[in-house]
Amino acid sequence: MSTSSLLDRLSSLDTNTVSDALDFLNLPGATYGIRPLWDCPKIVGRASTIQLGPKTEAKPTVHLITPVVAQIQTDDRILVIAGGLEGISCWGDILANASVAKKVRGSVIDGVSRDIEGSESIGYPVFGRGVTMISARNRVVQIDSGKAVTFAGVVVSENDYVIADRCGTVFVPADRIEEVLDLGERIARRQDGMVQAVRSGRSVEEVMHDKEFDAINSKEAK
Repeated sequence: MSTSSLLDRLSSLDTNTVSDALDFLNLPGATYGIRPLWDCPKIVGRASTIQLGPKTEAKPTVHLITPVVAQIQTDDRILVIAGGLEGISCWGDILANASVAKKVRGSVIDGVSRDIEGSESIGYPVFGRGVTMISARNRVVQIDSGKAVTFAGVVVSENDYVIADRCGTVFVPADRIEEVLDLGERIARRQDGMVQAVRSGRSVEEVMHDKEFDAINSKEAK
């Protein structure tokens, strides 16, 4: 299946459903504390991974993240930025404008952002732990990119799948995406049925019993 088709299927789900699918499959991927930093829309895409760290040398260096943005050539990328330092920005409006020009779908940051109004004003989605005004310059540098990173406790590899919405951010290993989507779509159908059952008057105690939810994992469940 094409990447575009896989992303369309992922876009039809939400982070809650994808997290549930990962739970059934005993896969890590769901994170805690990474939320939209403005009222931005859900984003789905492929990970472009970036590892940051503290600056330890005085000599000038290229600004963090700019080499990755400059090299992007497809319209399916989400920047996955790991290694942010507490209280110090690792994102801003100039990077957001450059990313829009490159058709990047958004940024998810294990850290904080500044200039959030600038990202919002151009409709660029940013998810992270919070906002600050303190610049990264001379404090934070890019250590690596395109390699596996640990983001909010989850190992994320280049080209893994990303979904982020108002409930948070979830990553799906690229080699398991179809399995996760198949199960996620079954979960979504079953949960829609459970909602309708409650609305029609069926006991919520019965509808939400463990046996009802566990039945989702049956390949016969439609």
